[in-house]
Amino acid sequence: MTLKFNLFNPYGGVAALCKALVLMAALLFAAASGAQERPLRILAFGDSLTQGYGLIEQNGFVPQLQDWLDARGAGAVVVNGGVSGDTTAGGAARIGWSLTPDVGAMILALGGNDMLRGLDPAQVRANLESIIETAQAKGLPVLLVGMVAPGNYGAGYKAEFDGLYPALAEQHDLLFARDFLGPLKGAPEDGLDDMQPDGIHPDAKGVQRIVKALGPKVLKLVERARLSE
Repeated sequence: MTLKFNLFNPYGGVAALCKALVLMAALLFAAASGAQERPLRILAFGDSLTQGYGLIEQNGFVPQLQDWLDARGAGAVVVNGGVSGDTTAGGAARIGWSLTPDVGAMILALGGNDMLRGLDPAQVRANLESIIETAQAKGLPVLLVGMVAPGNYGAGYKAEFDGLYPALAEQHDLLFARDFLGPLKGAPEDGLDDMQPDGIHPDAKGVQRIVKALGPKVLKLVERARLSE
């Protein structure tokens, strides 16, 4: 922009300068408003429960969570980082390239496959800690979603596995949900409700119940991320 000062009308130059300053202020305000309105990208980092195994796409965890957040004006976009069959070791190996620069927060929901294979809880914890520390090194808030082991591996294994999630959440100051499948648990003798025939993965109604339970914690994750921007 070139400003011309008129010698025969010096006030014209002042008026042009004022107009330019007003325009610049408007552009800066628009840019700031755009940054504030830009959706927060949340990486949902997990296994088949996150990926949506056995369901049509719109019934999976990430699309249903997205709909839940949109209905509440959260201003967030959830990215599906679920890999069917993944373990915490696999997650630790891929977290570096999964956290792209546009990601602003993470939901971490891994460990179910480790538990099903009876893997050492101490190693599960170390893998999860590696993932958490990678995210926190980038300044990203994390919502840790735990799993609860069945009793068939013995009381000692169950206690150690179940306890690693709350311990990590406290140690690293994470938002925390104790059990991904917890919202589907009825009486102990009844097992899980709203599951697919494999008895491992929730059906569409089950996912809806999980999202309803986890949604408020995801809103808190969004709030933490916005405060850290």
